[in-house]
Amino acid sequence: MKILIVDDASFVRMALTKTLQEDGHEIVAEAVNGADALEKYKLYKPELVIMDITMPEVDGLEGLRRIMEYDANATVIMCSSMGQKEHVVQAIQSGAKDFIVKPFDKERVKEAVRRYR
Repeated sequence: MKILIVDDASFVRMALTKTLQEDGHEIVAEAVNGADALEKYKLYKPELVIMDITMPEVDGLEGLRRIMEYDANATVIMCSSMGQKEHVVQAIQSGAKDFIVKPFDKERVKEAVRRYR
């Protein structure tokens, strides 16, 4: 599966890339905020997006809204730290298919992505 990873922290992007490549997925691009995510989404047309909620400039909730406006059929999984329950609810209402809690459990990440193969 072709995946776009969106997180402002490079170590998180690297960890997700490694985990997903172990499961046979292709990381087509990385983005650092919601605006960058939309640009990369249009350019690379990934089958799945994994996006952090808390990022500078354009956060993940706004990035999700922009992607869903552009492509209502987009498959987006949001990431959040513990204690961001209200953001998770907003993300699901805005079209996110699932969410993953940070710090990541590798198997949970793989399981979430496998649902959308």
